[in-house]
Amino acid sequence: MFENVLPAIEESIKNDTGVFPVVFEGLEHVIEKKVPSVNMSTHNTHELCYIRNGKAEFIIDGRRVSVEKGSALIIRPDTPHCFTVESSVADTIALYFGFAKEKNMGGRYQPSLESFFEFAEGDDDSKDALSKEPFIVISGSYKKEISEVMEKIVKERKSEFQSKDLMLQILTLELMLVLSRALRREWEESLRVKNGKAQELVFIAKEYIDSNYDRGITVASAASYVYLSQGYFTRAFRDEFGISPMSYLMKKRIERACELLEDKQIKVAGVASMAGFSSPQRFNVAFRKQMGITPMEYRKQHAADYEE
Repeated sequence: MFENVLPAIEESIKNDTGVFPVVFEGLEHVIEKKVPSVNMSTHNTHELCYIRNGKAEFIIDGRRVSVEKGSALIIRPDTPHCFTVESSVADTIALYFGFAKEKNMGGRYQPSLESFFEFAEGDDDSKDALSKEPFIVISGSYKKEISEVMEKIVKERKSEFQSKDLMLQILTLELMLVLSRALRREWEESLRVKNGKAQELVFIAKEYIDSNYDRGITVASAASYVYLSQGYFTRAFRDEFGISPMSYLMKKRIERACELLEDKQIKVAGVASMAGFSSPQRFNVAFRKQMGITPMEYRKQHAADYEE
């Protein structure tokens, strides 16, 4: 009886969606900056690259795009691309996926990203969120969900668990839904930016800081995100929240650092990077200025099982 349940579930998913996503391969890379640039490559599937840590510059169909920690990049099929590492190292996950249209395509895979997102959204508005560009960059509030699902897919592919193939299909479906929501949100935010007033733009910028403070962003990049000058943005932000954007950004990073310092398994240098600081030295100075003690002193006071 149990043997018949899983195929039935799988067939039900295929029938409901019509377009079925499949991950062909999942790879983890930790590449040092000194490693020579790889040659241009192309794939007949979509490539989804997530930057766990560090920063990389991609050259995609002759165009340059920088992708930082916490961002995901979708490269369309048959698009020539390569990348170089801009930080000391870049820790990445790459998934290669395609879509099957079971009823009409005879089981043949097709490179149709938009068709799946149309299904996920339930209407045709998602077309506005996607362009015919050779790549799509996704960052912001959905980066954590994207990362978590990608990590699950990589782990499942390495496993020998029962019903592994079905679990991979379900996880891939979940990933596509999360990507769809992320693109939808970015599209809606872009409309708010174009049509919004100063107060609304400041709130959008605050959300941008909340979602990206750990990626090494600056006040200038937050102002640029909502198309305001840095000076005007700083005044408007202070008027609205009673704190400068720089102080708010630093507050978010220090709060995150405090959480991480309570885990003694993470080195202080790692805490600095994960909290968005460009170097351990800058982290130490900023932490001491705000907390009155060094990061190591804070760890000794708060790590439950800290040992000398």
